[in-house]
Amino acid sequence: MKSRLMSTSIQSPFAPRPLSRGRIAAPQAPYAGAGEAGPVTCLIGVDGGGTSTRARLRNVHAPVGQAAFAEGVAGPSALGQGIGQAWRHIGQAIANAFAHAGTEPVEPAHCALGLGLSGAHHAPWRDAFLAANPGYARIALHTDSYAALLGAHGGRPGMIVISGTGSVGEALYADGTTATVGGWGFPSGDEGSGASLGMRAAQVAQFALDGRGRAGPLAEAVLAVTGRSAVQLQAWCAQARQFEYASLAPLVFEAEASDSAAAGLLVDAVQAIEADLLALDSHGELPLVMLGSIGRRLQPRLAMWAQSRCIGPVGDPIDGALCLAAQLLPPLVSLVPPPSTSGKAEVPT
Repeated sequence: MKSRLMSTSIQSPFAPRPLSRGRIAAPQAPYAGAGEAGPVTCLIGVDGGGTSTRARLRNVHAPVGQAAFAEGVAGPSALGQGIGQAWRHIGQAIANAFAHAGTEPVEPAHCALGLGLSGAHHAPWRDAFLAANPGYARIALHTDSYAALLGAHGGRPGMIVISGTGSVGEALYADGTTATVGGWGFPSGDEGSGASLGMRAAQVAQFALDGRGRAGPLAEAVLAVTGRSAVQLQAWCAQARQFEYASLAPLVFEAEASDSAAAGLLVDAVQAIEADLLALDSHGELPLVMLGSIGRRLQPRLAMWAQSRCIGPVGDPIDGALCLAAQLLPPLVSLVPPPSTSGKAEVPT
C-alpha cells in the first residue's frame, strides 16, 4: 500500500500528512514449503533484480552478528523477466555461493530461503514463482525494496529512499505497519531518480536546439552523447528507455556548477526526495538511509531537517533477505544485530 504527496516545494518538515493510500500491517511473507522438508540447517538470503542475483549463505545455528560464510552471484532474477529465468539464476547464485564456501551444497529441503525480488509485488508473478518452488523447505518472498528496508535498519523501524535508475521510498513503523511512496515507474513516476534526471536533461537539450533555452554546458554535454542535430536527438530519444535516460544523469551533476539549468534539475530532484520523506514520516520520528547511486549524491543537498535523520545502513538487501529467512525460524535464530553505540549511526529501537 502506498501513500502519495505531490508538491513542487517543501515549506515545512511538519507539513500535514497528505491524502494517501495509508499504512498497512507489516506484510506476511508469502510462504511455500516443500512437502517432505527435513530439519532446516541453512539460511539463504537472495537479492534479485533486473541485472543480477546475489545469494548469501548462513548456518542456521550461527551466533547473532556472525558474518555469513559465503556469497554467490548470477544473472537477473526480476520476476517480470520470466519465472523460469528467476529460479534458474537463483539456483546458480546459490550454487556459486556453496562453491565459494568450498562445501557441498545443502539440499533445498534443509534450507530456509528469504528472497527480495523485483516484481514480487505483482500477485500473478509472485504466485507463479512460489508454485515453481524446486523443493526449498521454507520460502519468504518480498520485494527487493522491502528487503533493502529490513537490511538498512536491521529489521528495526526506519525508512529508506532508493534513488538509482528508478526511485522508491519505504518505511517500517514502530507499530509494525509499513508504507511505500513513489515507485510508480518511468516515465510517469520515479521522481528524483537517474532516469527522471536524464529525461529532463534531454529536454534541456531539446529546448536549446529550438532556441527556447540557452545552449549551456548541460545541453552541450547531452548533445555530445545523442548527436548534435535535431534529427539525431529525436532519434536517440525515440529509442531511449529508462536505462538510457539514466545514463545522462551524471552529466547533470557535472554541469551543476556552471549551468543554472542543471542546478535547477538537482533542486527539483531534492524536493522530490523531501516530498517522499514527508509523506512517509511527517513528524520526523524515523531514521533515514539513502540508497542508490543518485540517492547518495543527493543526500548532502537535502534540507538540514532531512539530513539530520540520515544514518548509515546497518546492512544490505541480502541481509534483509536473510532476516526474512530467519523469521521463518523464530525460535532458532535472529539476524538482527545489536544497536550501534557510535552516535549518529545508532538505530532507535
